[in-house]
Amino acid sequence: MQDLEQFREATRTWLLANAPQSMFAPVRSTEDLCWGGRKTKYPADVQRWLNVMAERGWTAPTWPREYGGGSLGKAEAKVLSQEIAKLRLRAPLVGFGLTMIGPLLLQEANEELKRIHLPPIVRGEVRWCQGYSEPGAGSDLAGLQTRAVLDGDDFIITGQKIWTSYADKADWMFLLVRTDPNARKQDGITFILLDMGSPGVSVKPIRLISGASPFCETFLDGVRVPRSQVVGQVNGGWAIAKALLGHERTMIADAFKDLVPGNPLLDAARRYLPASEGRISDPILRDRIVQAEMDQKCLDLTLKRSQDNTRAGHKPGPEASIVKYYGTEANMRRRELMVSIAGPQGLGWEGCSFEAEDLSLTRDWLRSRGNSIEGGTSEIQLNIIAKRVLGLPD
Repeated sequence: MQDLEQFREATRTWLLANAPQSMFAPVRSTEDLCWGGRKTKYPADVQRWLNVMAERGWTAPTWPREYGGGSLGKAEAKVLSQEIAKLRLRAPLVGFGLTMIGPLLLQEANEELKRIHLPPIVRGEVRWCQGYSEPGAGSDLAGLQTRAVLDGDDFIITGQKIWTSYADKADWMFLLVRTDPNARKQDGITFILLDMGSPGVSVKPIRLISGASPFCETFLDGVRVPRSQVVGQVNGGWAIAKALLGHERTMIADAFKDLVPGNPLLDAARRYLPASEGRISDPILRDRIVQAEMDQKCLDLTLKRSQDNTRAGHKPGPEASIVKYYGTEANMRRRELMVSIAGPQGLGWEGCSFEAEDLSLTRDWLRSRGNSIEGGTSEIQLNIIAKRVLGLPD
């Protein structure tokens, strides 16, 4: 215990000495975060914060040191996370490299792929995107049709991926391809890694009803990818895909909570609605706000347990569908409640006298409607929970 407290004190001292002052400011949108990668230039302080944390391996504190990580134990990593939270420091790096493909490579990849891909993730040099869904294969992911044909030491990949988050900003993609069209559909799929700079790759952003989105269509026209970039076995990608979905669903559950510190719902109620001595006058609204906060607290605690299990080397199982469903449904309820609190002030779009914060409310609410689809629809998650967690009959 004493050693852990010494680590806590040393960690806090180091963070205070090395974090640029601007990194203590609250994050108000995903654009304030550092996603890394070669295609985006970040402000000097953001880049400096990334560099000093990556040098210690603290962008991926529990990953082994041989892959650039910090080799911290579970307890030490928790202390580091707590001290960053107490100081209200921004995360030095976020993205699918840390939350999805990195953990998967640690569990499933051969040594060569680990040494090639993990250190650049830790340093924020490469940004990743995911190539799963297709126009005809969303919930029925095993029905995917993007083909990969072996030609010598390369696969030639042709097809289309859709809802590819941040594909226009990504350097690499992890994707599923069909390598045996004659096998049972789950048995003919391979998990492979693709350089987005390869000839034949093109990306088209998708605009949503909210006015913008991170989603893209990705077109693959005869793209050559070395066979050495296959994770696991050729035609054995379905098991790899399911393992990664566990990481994705846990990540999505945590991705949509409010970035603004404090209690945004309560702050909004005090701003837009009558109050007496700081107390919101509408008792039903008070109940709804408290329920939303209780829901988020329960989700946060559950996610911490799940993340602790992952740090301890356990693979996410079907229970990841619980946090995915609960997290995205809770976020939709919060966004709808926020618009309800704002009333007419939440109906602005553009070109009016409303403040920027007001104008974002309806856009955020509209964007949240996609939460029930991305990463597997809520209906699919409920089926998984019923069958694979609760063991209910078909």
